Amino acid sequence: MLQKDTKIYIAGHRGMVGSAVKRKFEQEGYENLVLRTSSELDLRNQQAVRQFFQKEKPDIVVDAAARVGGILANDEYPWQFLYENLEIQNNIIAASHEHEVDKLVFLGSSCIYPKHADQPMSEDALLTGPLEPTNQWYAIAKIAGVKMVDALRRQYDRDYVSLMPTNLYGPNDNFDLKTSHVLPAMIRKFHEAKENRHSPVPLWGTGSPMREFLHVDDVANAVFFTLNNEMEYDLYNVGTGKDITVKDLALLIQDIVGHEGDINWDTSKPDGTPRKLMDVSRMNKAGWTYNIELKDGIKATYEWFKENLDEIKELKVES
Repeated sequence: MLQKDTKIYIAGHRGMVGSAVKRKFEQEGYENLVLRTSSELDLRNQQAVRQFFQKEKPDIVVDAAARVGGILANDEYPWQFLYENLEIQNNIIAASHEHEVDKLVFLGSSCIYPKHADQPMSEDALLTGPLEPTNQWYAIAKIAGVKMVDALRRQYDRDYVSLMPTNLYGPNDNFDLKTSHVLPAMIRKFHEAKENRHSPVPLWGTGSPMREFLHVDDVANAVFFTLNNEMEYDLYNVGTGKDITVKDLALLIQDIVGHEGDINWDTSKPDGTPRKLMDVSRMNKAGWTYNIELKDGIKATYEWFKENLDEIKELKVES
């Protein structure tokens, strides 16, 4: 177990994942947390990151910093999603190695796996086929991060681990309709339609793709578990091992929000990957499983959304 006075740097502590990791450590009684906003530390600046590590000398690093977004954002900003994510993770992982950081957790995404990978997707599926074109830029950056962690484990015996969560949702999610992922976008659309006399809700695609969703507090628990245990492998999938069609997800959110209007599916828009289900057996065998069921998680997230409506804003870079 980590000591309570262990110095822990959480990169991206104001984003959805980073804030959940911060909450988890605080709940467990860890007070020696090192935190920097993007205005205080530009993670794209190599010199600034190295100076920060030299000064703070963290024992543990959790890399939850990234430029994130859904299909639309990835498609419109391919250069930013590729280059900025490479800059951020390269600087953090390299500085961690150079300054002898004891343990590091690198957080990625299930989009690193091929578009037509066998389902459920195991860690061994990595680099066995073409990526989903709409988010390949982000995926390539995250694959590079995974391989950096793997290389440092092999060459320098670093106790660094990559965790690849499935689609995440929860408090501090991005509800901006231009850059958000499918679940938070649906929550906002159904809520606003309900407020607008239950007007119809337009949604992309056919509704047929299968998706898996994990509450962000569960991935924070996975990070905490990883840092407090000896992990045999460099790469672990983190998810529920259960999926749902986008159409059924829409109906579930519509019911939770209380929207009584129509749903209009725009089949001229892309569906994205047909199915994305994680094989989480490796993480389960290590001793971790999820806790929050989808319906309960969406209910809690919708309540958070309503309570924070005035403060919700576009989050392009988790910082």
